[in-house]
Amino acid sequence: MRLPIAFTITRHHQGSLKLFDHIIARDPSANPTPITPILESGFESWLATQSDAARSWIAANGFEGKRGTQLSLPGADGSVGTVLIGYADDAKAIWDFAGLPKSLAAGTYALSDDLTDKDDLYEKAALGLYLGGYQFDRYRKDDGKKDKRARIALHDIDAAKRAENIARGIGLARDLINVPANDMGPAELEAAASALGKEFGAKVSAIVGEELIKQNYPAIHTVGHGSDRAPRLIDLKWGDENAPKITLVGKGVCFDTGGYDLKPSSNMILMKKDMGGSAQVLGLARMIMAADLPVRLRVLIPAVENMVSGRAYRPSDILQTRKGITVEVGNTDAEGRIVLSDALTEAASEDPDMLLDFATLTGAARVALGLGLPALFSNDDDLANGLMETGLAENDPLWRLPLWDDYRSQLDSKAADMNNISGSPFGGAIIAALFLDRFAEGAKSWAHIDLMAWNPSDRPGRPTGGEAQGIRAAFKLIKDRYGK
Repeated sequence: MRLPIAFTITRHHQGSLKLFDHIIARDPSANPTPITPILESGFESWLATQSDAARSWIAANGFEGKRGTQLSLPGADGSVGTVLIGYADDAKAIWDFAGLPKSLAAGTYALSDDLTDKDDLYEKAALGLYLGGYQFDRYRKDDGKKDKRARIALHDIDAAKRAENIARGIGLARDLINVPANDMGPAELEAAASALGKEFGAKVSAIVGEELIKQNYPAIHTVGHGSDRAPRLIDLKWGDENAPKITLVGKGVCFDTGGYDLKPSSNMILMKKDMGGSAQVLGLARMIMAADLPVRLRVLIPAVENMVSGRAYRPSDILQTRKGITVEVGNTDAEGRIVLSDALTEAASEDPDMLLDFATLTGAARVALGLGLPALFSNDDDLANGLMETGLAENDPLWRLPLWDDYRSQLDSKAADMNNISGSPFGGAIIAALFLDRFAEGAKSWAHIDLMAWNPSDRPGRPTGGEAQGIRAAFKLIKDRYGK
């Protein structure tokens, strides 16, 4: 087997985390064991070309080439000669390879050389291997097992580099979500954005604390003022000012108690992930900048904690917003849409070519579509259709729900211009999107993604914990529309 020309992964730090470093082989003298993909539908044809000894071994082990299943074939000297992995030729092929990093015996492995001519499959396989090796162990003592794990060498080809870029964006999003709130408050989220900006030469600034009032971001200030950790609006800018404008807005509620409409403990336990929207946009921004797409990128993150204190806002308070719309607080636990209102107003004021916001906004979206299918709302059919089609093609799905105009009156208030909730228990995800729509007004192409940002259980390549949802689809769409 030809050795990989080079090892494409460089060391990357997110705090004390080393993304993927524990599975990537860097020793160019290594003699990797090949990983040989077997197309599930072509298994019988492939089997017929194998030696009698190989067919006997395969039969004795019950291997049938089913997707995601694997078998080690012995070499002439009794060591592992090759690892067979079954896969199906579809968008889910990524996950067929994702179980390998944690199931293979210690050693160095590489995708077989003949896969380098299959660009799309190599990228899926490499991405699956990356994500299959992801783990969050920042707070665990080194168990001494890292050096005994399987390591993967990748060929120095474009498909491997594309997979690396996507994996690092996903890994960044996962890491940010997984860090607990005691280490991931508004200031730490700003620091993460600043570190990302420094890596790619982006300009990052923040409006903090009382400056939010002075610069007319009153809604962000009001929600975040209840915490001892100062609220802020994080602003990242990158790229040629004359290029198409892509603006990303991410909900950055670093912890959500629900405020005075306090959540029960069972609902509060995962609220470190309520900044999941900000994690998505930083992960997506990383993909865009690393790919050097010819766009003018802006990322806006309203970063706050929704806490209970003598300074915290209350039910029935009437809030000011950057847009000049007054909002009556029907529920302090519907804070995400309030902080997003100011950020969306600023984003829309620049009339970007594409405006996307990501937010862990409503339980209603999870009830409607489940945990793995983010809800998509948009004022632009072309954008919505593009995101849905690309999401399905990339196995990073989004599902469109309507901005149903007849429901707008449910946000009416007798005391203010609008309420932040409806008096009805129904259609909550639509109501929240309609609220945001008032503040995204003026953006010709806007989409809102309401997502879970969390895996509740382990699957290959998708461990329990923070998750990136919709950003592979968004990146592919942006790349296809605005790439070189």
